[in-house]
Amino acid sequence: MTIPVIIDCDPGIDDVMALTLAFAHPELDIKLITTEPGNQTQAKTIHNALAFTSYMKKDIEIARGLDNPFFRQLEIADEVHGDNGLGDVLFPQPTIQLSNRTAIEAMKETLLSSDEQIVLIATGPLTNVGALLLAHPEVKSKIKYISYMGGAAVGGNMTPTSEFNVYVDPHAADIVFRSGIPIIMSGLDVTHKAYVTKEELNQIEAIGTDFAQKVVQMLRFYVHAAKQTAFHEDDFESRIRLHDLCAVSYVLTPELFEGDDCYVAVELEGKLTAGTTVVDYEQRTGLPHNVKVLHTVHREKFVEQFLSAVQTMSRQIG
Repeated sequence: MTIPVIIDCDPGIDDVMALTLAFAHPELDIKLITTEPGNQTQAKTIHNALAFTSYMKKDIEIARGLDNPFFRQLEIADEVHGDNGLGDVLFPQPTIQLSNRTAIEAMKETLLSSDEQIVLIATGPLTNVGALLLAHPEVKSKIKYISYMGGAAVGGNMTPTSEFNVYVDPHAADIVFRSGIPIIMSGLDVTHKAYVTKEELNQIEAIGTDFAQKVVQMLRFYVHAAKQTAFHEDDFESRIRLHDLCAVSYVLTPELFEGDDCYVAVELEGKLTAGTTVVDYEQRTGLPHNVKVLHTVHREKFVEQFLSAVQTMSRQIG
């Protein structure tokens, strides 16, 4: 039995890792990929999505989303993901053509025409998803749940409390979190535990294929770049976080994760806290739960799943 999904992303090194896992599993029926700016500008994220999907020999519609956040000036993570968004890795020019539908049109039409509910996997700022729900609230019943990489219950990576994806477009995130659609939040609380070690990176390199080498090259760039930025944590060099991978892994294997159902709000106004996902663990607000906040992952099985995906796609693309 397949799971129909739409993937909204901003490729981005860890978005490519998430797409790898999704492409390797035929039980995910990928109906559509949409892009937005975040890790890089929209022009570069759409190119990366087209080029990477072409390289992986997948025929999936890819639609371009909005170019800027709702009300904030765009901030990108080029210092972490590089000038082209994929470190120093270059994929061949894409053979897939960009969709003639916008991301919002494509998401709306894909959802409304589906006979079953679709899971929405989001690994970037929620600009496209927020715009979709604002313009077309009739699609809500067609979304089974949103598996989102973003937010943090404790500690951010852009400010002391805010995580990058939510920080880039908190107003869009606010719309999504208040939508009533079930949300699985793979925030920093769990993604910091979803890492590969240097030894495991060497195992990927030992696969010996062109794709495996590209994966290693991207992740090593990621480590080196992160060490020079505010995203750096003391152990980042030995623990390479695969943040976005969690949003796909949860859809495939929710049993690898643990979390708590909570009420979560997005802070919009705070001078120091805008973009913070405020998690009401103690039920102080008395408001109903709207998010499952993940905090634990079975790391060894998570890594096995990723290594297997790299091997699978290496065989498929030759």
